[in-house]
Amino acid sequence: MTTTFSWRHDAKPSGTSTFRVLKAQFGDGYTQTAADGINNKSQSWPLQFTGQAATITAIKAFLDARGGWQSFFWTPPLGVPGYYKCAAYDSKHMGGDVWQLTATFEESFQP
Repeated sequence: MTTTFSWRHDAKPSGTSTFRVLKAQFGDGYTQTAADGINNKSQSWPLQFTGQAATITAIKAFLDARGGWQSFFWTPPLGVPGYYKCAAYDSKHMGGDVWQLTATFEESFQP
C-alpha cells in the first residue's frame, strides 16, 4: 500500500514536464519520431517546505522511510494524483524554530 504525502509546500511551485521521444534521423533530412513507451511524459517538481522544526522533521522522516527508491502518492499543483519519488533533499535553518526543506519530486510509474 502506497502512503500519501500530504504536507503543503510553499507558494509558487514550478514544475517541469518532460517527454521521452524516440528519434531516427535519415540521410535525406527526413526525421521519424515516436513516443518512447506508454508513459512518455513525466513531471519533476522542485519544492520548498518552510515550518517549525517538528513539521520539517516529520517531512524528513517520511522521505527517509522511502529511502529515495520507494514511491509515494502525491498530487501536484493543477495535476492529478500520482506516484512520485524523492531521491534527495536539503534542509536549512532559517532562525529560531523555523526550518526550510527543499526537495524534488520526480514522477514514477507503477505496473
